[in-house]
Amino acid sequence: MAERRTSIPAALTLWRREVVRFLRQRSRIVGAFGSPVVFWVLIGLGLGRSFRPEGSIEAVSYLEFFFPGTLVMILLFTAIFSTISIIEDRREGFLQAVLVSPAARWSIVLGKMLGATTLAWIQGVLFCLLAPVSGIELTFVHVIGLAVIIFLVAFGLTGLGFMIAWLMESTQGFHAIMNLFLLPMWMLSGALFPASGAPVWLQWVMAINPVSYAVAAVQWMFYPEGVAAVTGGSPPGLVLSLLVVILFGLATLIGSTVLAGRNTGGAR
Repeated sequence: MAERRTSIPAALTLWRREVVRFLRQRSRIVGAFGSPVVFWVLIGLGLGRSFRPEGSIEAVSYLEFFFPGTLVMILLFTAIFSTISIIEDRREGFLQAVLVSPAARWSIVLGKMLGATTLAWIQGVLFCLLAPVSGIELTFVHVIGLAVIIFLVAFGLTGLGFMIAWLMESTQGFHAIMNLFLLPMWMLSGALFPASGAPVWLQWVMAINPVSYAVAAVQWMFYPEGVAAVTGGSPPGLVLSLLVVILFGLATLIGSTVLAGRNTGGAR
């Protein structure tokens, strides 16, 4: 009974702590939001005149094509910067104190994940305000749908970052995994280039990459008349993309909860 009474307040407290902590560290805000925007502008302008997706029936600038991928990059960066706090909390002793509290492990995981997801959602929505700059026009209905998709994608990426950070003993190890695993997942998601122009074996890799469906779901909100007409090829449908994104989020939540229940987060 005591566990039930403390679980929800514990989750809300951890959620609030993540938000306050992030807002007080301006360098994290710049790193998570500024870097992807710089990539979007520089790469978009650099490839703007030479880019044309294979199979596209419209003249699409790279700034426009790269916009959904940049949005997912912002969500990924925010998840990375937020979940790395798990390693810092362990080092400072805060994580151990939380784990021995009466609160259930699932509430600890949910609080941390919701905090990081909220931060990613806010930054993602703010970035969407730049859509008209790239030539993308959004209706009110698609803005609402996009807000929901951003939350779902951010939740799944945060859960993935949580599981990796929970197993790490140092921030150096976390960054190594990020460079080896997380960034390639984003690069092979259709964010940088359409799958239609890649070798067959690489298309299969992109097809089993859950981040590919996150990018496709975002693209469907930006290009409601048809993603294929803009990006070329045959991207996953909206229903399939949403289903994969939801299942990915649930899987990472369950995986994070299982890991949190087995040990104290990388401690030996």
